[in-house]
Amino acid sequence: MEDATGEGSSFVIGIIENRAKEILDLRVNRNLKQGIVWTTNVGLAALDLRSASLHLSQYIETSSSYQNTKTLLHFYDPIVIIIPPNKLASNSAAAVTELVDRFYASVKKVISPRGCFDDTKGAILVKNLAAKEPSALGLDTYYKQYYLCLAAAAATIKWMEAEKGVVVTNHSLSVTFNGSFDHMNIDATSVQNLEIIEPFHSALLGTSNKKRSLFHMLKTTKTIGGTRLLRANLLQPLKDIETINARLDCLDELMSNEQLFFGLCQVLRKFPKETDRVLCHFCFKPKKVTNEALAVDHAKKSQVLVSSVILLKTALDALPLLSKVLKDVKSLLLSNIYKSVCENEKYDLIKTRIGEVIDEDVLHARVPFVACTQQCFAVKAGIDGLLDISRRSFCDTSEAIHNLANKYREDFNLPNLKLSYKNRQGFHFVIPQKNIQGKLPNKFIQLNARNKSAAAECYTRTEICLEELMDFIRENVSVLTLLAEVLCLLDMIVNSFAHMISTKPVDRYTRPEFTENGPMAIDSGRHPILENIHNDFVANNIFLSEASNMAIVTGPNMSGKSTYLQQVCLIVILAQVGCYVPARFSTLRAVDRMFTRMGAVDNLESNSSTFMTEMKETAFIMQNVSQRSLIVMDELGRATSSTDGFAIAWSCCEHLLSLKAYTIFATHMENISELATIYPNVKILHFHVDLRNNHLDFKFQLKEGPRHVPHYGLLLAEVAGLPNSVIETARLITSRITEKEVTRMEINCLQHHSVQKAYQVAQRLICLKYSNQDEEMIRQALLNLKECCVEDKL
Repeated sequence: MEDATGEGSSFVIGIIENRAKEILDLRVNRNLKQGIVWTTNVGLAALDLRSASLHLSQYIETSSSYQNTKTLLHFYDPIVIIIPPNKLASNSAAAVTELVDRFYASVKKVISPRGCFDDTKGAILVKNLAAKEPSALGLDTYYKQYYLCLAAAAATIKWMEAEKGVVVTNHSLSVTFNGSFDHMNIDATSVQNLEIIEPFHSALLGTSNKKRSLFHMLKTTKTIGGTRLLRANLLQPLKDIETINARLDCLDELMSNEQLFFGLCQVLRKFPKETDRVLCHFCFKPKKVTNEALAVDHAKKSQVLVSSVILLKTALDALPLLSKVLKDVKSLLLSNIYKSVCENEKYDLIKTRIGEVIDEDVLHARVPFVACTQQCFAVKAGIDGLLDISRRSFCDTSEAIHNLANKYREDFNLPNLKLSYKNRQGFHFVIPQKNIQGKLPNKFIQLNARNKSAAAECYTRTEICLEELMDFIRENVSVLTLLAEVLCLLDMIVNSFAHMISTKPVDRYTRPEFTENGPMAIDSGRHPILENIHNDFVANNIFLSEASNMAIVTGPNMSGKSTYLQQVCLIVILAQVGCYVPARFSTLRAVDRMFTRMGAVDNLESNSSTFMTEMKETAFIMQNVSQRSLIVMDELGRATSSTDGFAIAWSCCEHLLSLKAYTIFATHMENISELATIYPNVKILHFHVDLRNNHLDFKFQLKEGPRHVPHYGLLLAEVAGLPNSVIETARLITSRITEKEVTRMEINCLQHHSVQKAYQVAQRLICLKYSNQDEEMIRQALLNLKECCVEDKL
């Protein structure tokens, strides 16, 4: 598939939506009767032309701005979007069409008839084309529930076959159902806020900006497939603890066994970086060959096909080296790779069949003319007489062109004349402008045309010779899919995760621990990106649990609040992709959704003010939050009046406190700290700042409890150059307001002191519940806790 090259996206996406009536019982939360509401279901099918995989998702849109759909489109980054025509009925909004037109105007949009979105045909196609058995996919169960994504699959596959002139080989596609929601869900806004793929405002800061994204920091993969897998994992980290631990066990073995680590690094270089691309040429079979197919365009397709066979041969030649390195591995992930790939006899069968037709000296090459020569001479001599004739013509014209170049150097006094070769142009001369005098004879152009024609004939004849071999490979395409997935995974774990850890000082990155419902505890955590820029980066802790599920972080501007929030999220993402994290110790529960509300920017495209943008993002969080979510909110309510902003921030905190989700809430509003006097599951933290001679000395160190830094806004305003008279008046006003607030907070703290102490005990008991210490250590901890409680009473 000629479009599926390079590191760019190769996804073709089909989307269809359907609005339906649903009867909801609203009496649970409000004393209302049953009501009828409209819900929007969306079905999405994403076909990867590069790796021959089909990803199906169906979900309910909970946001009027279609945030779930935007998140998936951002994840897949499609080259084509297929949608049905708009309905004229009033009850069926064309929201998906509007979304595509507004945010993906540069992407090719295809409007297919609604008849193409046929869920029955989609189910049949998936059943016939999936590499796995239908029972393994759960097709019988999914058919009724996920009819929309099957309809989208039918339209997507039909368009691809018609557009590319191919037929998908039976049992060749890797199909996943509802794939995006089997992983942690990070919405598109959070991806931008956390700088996962691109640095924030990278276009404004320019190329000299030293700050990189998490993706760029880890992008030391050697293959295109490995890079794409890394991006996919960062956008959708794992949720399954068993899979995460399997990756971490693999990293443990790599970090403790240098011979294995460096051995894998060397072996992975032997595999072509485009190995995963070879799949699509075996999964997608060209339609019936006609006389028209013998044209130059077909010759190009034949060249790609021949190149894929050579690439596959090169990859299979490297398999024994991989087998040797993995022979004595201990971790489950690496041993499974050894058993499923290195001990699989089908690879030897494919290699043997390739050896019967392909010359054993042929290797995958990157230099264009060397690659062209390898492709022309790929098939053994004597198999096809017409191919042998075409080869002689190719060799004769190539030799004549090189001789002609030498002659031109002498006849026209052009010692700097260079002879180059490119796939599209063929041979061409490169001559310095100052040396050109008149025109060169056209004999070279004639020779080049003959050379390209001979090469095209070689490709076409070679494809005919490979017809039986291609049919055999297509029968075993599922093992090639497995090989490509394994190589991409090894590339990510070895060349990205393990390589990054190996470049850090010992114990700077440590293995995270996971519990099913335990606390989130990070000891001496650091920002994975910023610590590479600032050598003196200050590490900080976080602890959240069922007994203390909200942390309110206060501190002046520039004290480090936003960096801290981003740091916690990036550490969780690193942990859930199966990588070590920048912390002394960490134990986490798997997060299913991550939400962020950061920054204050007007959205000019949707005509939304800063406050409206803030409220839309907050509404999306409130509508989609789950008990296992991680919510990070920075300065909620600051874009409107102080009273309304405080009221909204307070009520949002109260709502989130009623859930089991973990929330970190950064604010300038010191009054929000009063939540801790009413709700014992609120923890107050502050960033330490020294005030000396009316100057702020930022320590960037997080400490427990509230801390009142008097008039830090006024101090910063004074540094900015506001007149002294203005500063003095402002200081007088704020001191009167602050005096009353501090007195009221002190009274509230005394009233709720006993409840706070009881909750602190409960929090310690929860920690012991999930502790992996032995029985004697836990008994001693309980005795110490008892003594502390007795002392507090006395």
